[in-house]
Amino acid sequence: MTCESKRLMRKIKRLPLEQLEPLLLAVPEPPARLDWAVVFGNDHPVEIEVGFGKGLFLVTAASAQPETNFLGVEIMRKYQLYAATRLVKRGLTNVRLCKADARLLFRDAIESESVAAIHVYFPDPWWKKRHHKRRVFTPEFIRECARILQPGGKLLVATDVADYHTIICELVEQNHSFQTIPPPEPHEPRHDMDYLTNFERKFRQEGRTIYRMAWKRVAASENNSGSNAATTRR
Repeated sequence: MTCESKRLMRKIKRLPLEQLEPLLLAVPEPPARLDWAVVFGNDHPVEIEVGFGKGLFLVTAASAQPETNFLGVEIMRKYQLYAATRLVKRGLTNVRLCKADARLLFRDAIESESVAAIHVYFPDPWWKKRHHKRRVFTPEFIRECARILQPGGKLLVATDVADYHTIICELVEQNHSFQTIPPPEPHEPRHDMDYLTNFERKFRQEGRTIYRMAWKRVAASENNSGSNAATTRR
């Protein structure tokens, strides 16, 4: 194990709550909706990650794209505080973290056509039938993604589960607001932090196949211009 790997495995000491609070976003009470200019203090484009876990994608993306705002949505408070600590330690101010069910947040708190991209990486497939209701990918969630994405906005997804890849593709492609586009090509990691998420690092090091999917939100006038092509597997 490299020194970098050992460093990454050490538990990050959480910063005091008062240092994290500027990044922690409260869910507004319906019918109020989020005003991005108020949330971030600027009019930069907004991208959302659903289920950010330990926050690797947000750290990497926010560092590489300082002129883009990122909202991370995670159901578990401990991950919200963990990711906030990583972001604050790096001085990243273009990220906000929300403890919420993304399905409800999208429906109740986000304005139509106000988001440039939605990222969903390695969602839990929830295989047991009684747990299917917990899956993030449902026809209703995909409909809300289509509503909040701007025309030309992207829905970017990755999973290591072949069957779930098929399910996601079938669900999204039933919604004619989306057109399949080539997913971003993975690159050879240069160091232990150079991965999409912690799950991607684990799965790639184990040699698992990762299925990457991408769709573009089409304008209403484009809905009848043709059917989606098959999604590329990576």
